[in-house]
Amino acid sequence: MNPLDLLTAADVRAARELLTGVVKTTPLIPSRLLGEITGTPAWLKCENQQRAGSYKVRGAYTRISRLSDAERARGVVAASAGNHAQGVALAAGLLGTRATVFMPEGAPLPKVTATRGYGAAIEYAGASVDDSLEAARQFAASTGAVLIHPFDHPDVIAGQGTVGLEILEQCPEATTIVTAVGGGGLVSGVAVAAKALRPDIRVVGVQAAGAAAYPPSLVAGSPQRLERAVTIADGIAVLRPGDLTFAHVSKLVDEIVTVTDEDLSAALLVLLERHKMVVEPAGGAAVAALLTGAYAPPADGPVVAILSGGNIDPMLLLRVIEHGLASAGRFLRLAVRCPDRPGELARLLGQIADQRANVVDVAHSRQSPRLSFGEAEVALSVETRGPDHSAALIGTLRDSGYRVSLLASP
Repeated sequence: MNPLDLLTAADVRAARELLTGVVKTTPLIPSRLLGEITGTPAWLKCENQQRAGSYKVRGAYTRISRLSDAERARGVVAASAGNHAQGVALAAGLLGTRATVFMPEGAPLPKVTATRGYGAAIEYAGASVDDSLEAARQFAASTGAVLIHPFDHPDVIAGQGTVGLEILEQCPEATTIVTAVGGGGLVSGVAVAAKALRPDIRVVGVQAAGAAAYPPSLVAGSPQRLERAVTIADGIAVLRPGDLTFAHVSKLVDEIVTVTDEDLSAALLVLLERHKMVVEPAGGAAVAALLTGAYAPPADGPVVAILSGGNIDPMLLLRVIEHGLASAGRFLRLAVRCPDRPGELARLLGQIADQRANVVDVAHSRQSPRLSFGEAEVALSVETRGPDHSAALIGTLRDSGYRVSLLASP
């Protein structure tokens, strides 16, 4: 068999048999908001509710379960920023083999803690998943441990493809499936399963703009490596597509689009507020593409957005929510210059209260070299109801004689 041969539906169905009783059939829920925005019925496939918090356990378990007894006795090794790490650690524990996971130095602490909690040994290596993957390869070569690649292996792709089988069982009339893309394992597997059952279905991948290796790779006709990845979506911050996943994406996936970190922040806020769903930035990429119009599905049938993971650091979630509010025009950071005299701060805050805006925090300074003698500067974080309310608040303050400037969002 050519190592770059495409998988078949039979491969995905075989993985489905292995995974029976191991993974959950995750819910498919309707999204009225996305339906209104896209003009077609919209559904969310909630892999954020999967065991270990993402779809990754599907591919990891499929791969490790097919190792020989002798291979499992040597242990397994993986590289991941978090979701694949947890999937491998959980699968290894279920199958009775030891796991070592190499993670980037900046891997989110909750993902590290969860991976260790599933029984894996943690090693840190480099600043990116690609750096950690190289360290994992060296570890495999020196110890005999079997490398469980995060995306570029037939068993991993087949396991991830079971998400596609579930979607078409839950929503047989779906005409488009949209999912996040990092290395390409999930979108490859979903495309194999979906296209086999429904050749006319569209499969669309979404990458973070700061880590989008597929668009230039597709233009070049072969996997291309980015110099760096800069995005809040650590789960899809992959510098180079896999050879096998690239073969699948280039032949089976209809389109790859990109979204910004601002788009991802806004999507997470919408999912939290309107759908009561906690997802990580990568997990909200498909929703971000639909919200912003980065991908506009034809109005010929339901679109399904995969929420690929829910493992988010609570501290990052706080920052992302604030960023999302700012992107939606509901959170302002203002610098207001006012006279340095008694009662002036109270007057300023009173005017903000009169506009029904909520002050989150306030800092009062007299020492800035930008200020004239007798002036003070008040830095404020303010919640508003939206862009129109924000504009009205700023206009009112300026009409009252204050010098108001917008500060950069955090």
